[in-house]
Amino acid sequence: MPASSSPAVSPAASAARSVIQIPIEPGLICLRGLSPRRLRFEVEYGLERGTSANSFLFTAGSTPAGKAVPPVLVHPPGDSFAEPYLEQLAALVPAEAELKVIVGHVNPNRVALLRRLAAHWPALMLVASNAGARLLQDLWSQQRPTGPEATAATAELPTLPSIDVVKQEGCRPLAHGFRLCLYPAPTPRWPGSLMAFEESTGLLMSGKFFSAHLCSSDWAEANRSSTEEDRRYFYDCLMAPMARQVEAVLNRVDELPIRTIAPGHGPAISESWRSLLTDYRRWGAAQERAKLSVALLFASAYGNTAAIADALAQGVARTGVRVESINCEFTPADKLLEAIRGCDAVLIGSPTLGGHAPTPIVSALGSLLAEGDRAKPVGVFGSFGWSGEALELLETKLRDGGFRFAFEPIKVKFSPDAATLKTCEETGTALGRSLQAEQRRQQRRSSGGGLNESRSNPAVQALGRVVGSLCVLTTVKGSGESRLSGAMVASWVSQASFSPPGLTVAVARDRAVEALLHVGDVFALNVLAAGRESGPMKQFLQPFAPGADRFAGLNLEQSPAGQPVLPEAVAWLECQVKQRMECGDHWLIYAQAKAGALLDAAATTAVHQRRSGANY
Repeated sequence: MPASSSPAVSPAASAARSVIQIPIEPGLICLRGLSPRRLRFEVEYGLERGTSANSFLFTAGSTPAGKAVPPVLVHPPGDSFAEPYLEQLAALVPAEAELKVIVGHVNPNRVALLRRLAAHWPALMLVASNAGARLLQDLWSQQRPTGPEATAATAELPTLPSIDVVKQEGCRPLAHGFRLCLYPAPTPRWPGSLMAFEESTGLLMSGKFFSAHLCSSDWAEANRSSTEEDRRYFYDCLMAPMARQVEAVLNRVDELPIRTIAPGHGPAISESWRSLLTDYRRWGAAQERAKLSVALLFASAYGNTAAIADALAQGVARTGVRVESINCEFTPADKLLEAIRGCDAVLIGSPTLGGHAPTPIVSALGSLLAEGDRAKPVGVFGSFGWSGEALELLETKLRDGGFRFAFEPIKVKFSPDAATLKTCEETGTALGRSLQAEQRRQQRRSSGGGLNESRSNPAVQALGRVVGSLCVLTTVKGSGESRLSGAMVASWVSQASFSPPGLTVAVARDRAVEALLHVGDVFALNVLAAGRESGPMKQFLQPFAPGADRFAGLNLEQSPAGQPVLPEAVAWLECQVKQRMECGDHWLIYAQAKAGALLDAAATTAVHQRRSGANY
């Protein structure tokens, strides 16, 4: 199997989205959709490095026993790549062929492409897990509402093809000596997930697992470090709230004789896949160690409510609070009750379908009203098209039931944009912090208000004598609807290199600005002047509501790259993030200085003196 190849670029390669062919073995081709720009505003695309969508075509032929086998397509992409994808596939598979399609992930975007496949290949057959087959049946005739007068044009839709339901693990012979094994891998976020493993090549086509959103035409990653940040970001966005279910999938994957992992998004992993499995376990173990947890109950018709759930979950997880993600449509009642009884807060999200909440959400609401602890906070969220009755139902029933709301209900019309998702992240972070603050208050009451052991530790006291300059880190990313901004007071700052000129900044994991400080991002470091630091400190140390503009009312200047500069600073530096290292409860950011200026040569730098290394 090639570590890289020279893919055949489709005629649509010059467009914003293209599809390329990457030959893997005789009779096996990877069809990779490429998008240099982010497809949607979901948090998983937040690094803005584009994306790629991998599918795999096993061409037609005969088994060693002489039995004819039709072409088999594994993990087709979403409708976002429809035009170039259909063009490539039509050149490889005749329209009259009996095409089998392994559907490893089911959502409205993929169903839209499957409809196109069914229209072009009338002999199409789908292969899906039990949950995947159910989702296919539910979504096949659904169309997104386009207005209050819109009706579903079901007459124009092709008939749902027959579905070969994979009820348990099994292997099937294909042409050219291949043998394909299918493994259901359900999670709350992807209940219909199905992984495929080809035995002779050791190729695991893992779908969403081990993915990374970046645009790359290389078959496999160059090395582990080249995609490490992207794969960690994908995990934090989507996998962390399902750590327990992900662990079960890892246990099954460990038993396979893998040689290469080819996820649904991003380059394949041929050299460092063992390290990636270890990383997944390590990241999941950190979630499991958390003493506080939030139950995240949701259902999602078109993916919008799920996108809000992802953003809330990411924000909560930043604080070190565990998130237990529960898809109400596919979770047994006993598991739902267990989550409600064992958590420290409950968030429940729903779409509005035909003026109502989905039946599984109504059932989950009933369980929460019957078994939920009124002393624990709750939250309501969801999306709607032209009405929001489901959200009104959730809010009214919970308020009337005596529950305390952690935040005002989040109601999003149609799809959430980047700013809305950032607000949702910050809302989740605020909830996680409030749970931790309450836990600390209870611990102080139970300990009788004694001395904090860590603060009285001589080593911790000595650590507090390591001083740093007082700075304000400011950053702006994107423009228009996708414009995001952030700021924080930073005192853990140090020069790190002469050539190139570089510095490090420690950023707490639960800082909202941390999401804007990934490799390639740009920020300004404003060094405060002694005697003039009180104004900026007051501005940026105040608590901000989720989604609030940190720069509202300020008179700011700009660096060459458009980063906010404080005129009252003694100096500023425009920096680009080059590396990140996880350090306990902080991220250590290494950045290179690209520009800067000394604004007041006579002033001295404000310095932060601490009595203890246990806090700022």
